[in-house]
Amino acid sequence: MRKLLVLALVGLLAQLVDGALGMAYGLTSSTLLLVAGVAPAAASASVHLAEIGTTLAAGLSHWRFGNVDWKVVGRIALPGAVGAFAGATFLSSISTESAAPWMAAILFTLGAYLLIRFSRPLRANRAAGRLRSRFLAPLGLVAGFVDATGGGGWGPVATPALLVSGRMEPRKVIGSVDTSEFVVAGAASVGFLIGLGSEGFLLPTVAALLIGGLIAAPIAAWLVRIVPAQVLGAVIGGVIVLTNARTLLRAGELGGPVPALVYALLGAGWLVAVVLAVRALRRARRARATAEAALASAPAAADAPAPSVESAEAPVPTGVPAPSAESGESRRLAAAVEG
Repeated sequence: MRKLLVLALVGLLAQLVDGALGMAYGLTSSTLLLVAGVAPAAASASVHLAEIGTTLAAGLSHWRFGNVDWKVVGRIALPGAVGAFAGATFLSSISTESAAPWMAAILFTLGAYLLIRFSRPLRANRAAGRLRSRFLAPLGLVAGFVDATGGGGWGPVATPALLVSGRMEPRKVIGSVDTSEFVVAGAASVGFLIGLGSEGFLLPTVAALLIGGLIAAPIAAWLVRIVPAQVLGAVIGGVIVLTNARTLLRAGELGGPVPALVYALLGAGWLVAVVLAVRALRRARRARATAEAALASAPAAADAPAPSVESAEAPVPTGVPAPSAESGESRRLAAAVEG
């Protein structure tokens, strides 16, 4: 029971991260399961089976809020399913001893990518045109394969690539990627079922991850308003890098002062990335505040009253008598000014 509670907390934490970043549910869950001693193939299989439920709930929510571009979903989900199925078959065919360094290397790389990605602002390329299949199909294939073999990676690979393209709204990028992940997770689960059999899925682990994820889903929607994604992404990236570095060091049988030196360098890089993320967040907030102030001052200037005839200080021609306030000439002049 204690282990199931821990796994439920793992699923809850992973969903909180995913809800705040739009990615990293699989990365966080797989990393924590590997640290807990779960075999790589079983960890990835269990995470993907749990993701069928969490991504279905996320996809329905995004659909109801209008965050899904179904053309993009169709063009990226099917290649992603093919890649995920191939990756699951590949991971199921290699031994646990060989799979652990492979999976740790993928997770380490993706964690380092998160560090770099969130330590600086994402600059979108405002290219014209729509996303085409020749871009989406290879992206889905690669992201699906990495997702299955690494225990996660669909969001970290697909989401930034679509954001950088500049051809979709950020909310539709996250909604479309999350919705298509339901198909990817299902294909990966089928691949693991063929490669490992039903015993390859740790059903109590799947249930605990799923329960934790479903509990965290509404909390994540609230959390994203409080915790800046820029900083959270850098923090989670560092955790993933350090935890998987331990597996890689053990696989390389590196002893003596080498592990301490590696951890020190990675820790220093992590600290630098967090500092850069905070600076980028502050710059973005200042720029947003400046833009909002400019937008707020524009309507005020547009609504300012036009100067009256008395305050215009226009020269009065000599020899023309000033019209009386009650005269018809005064009324005609006033009508002319108002017109």
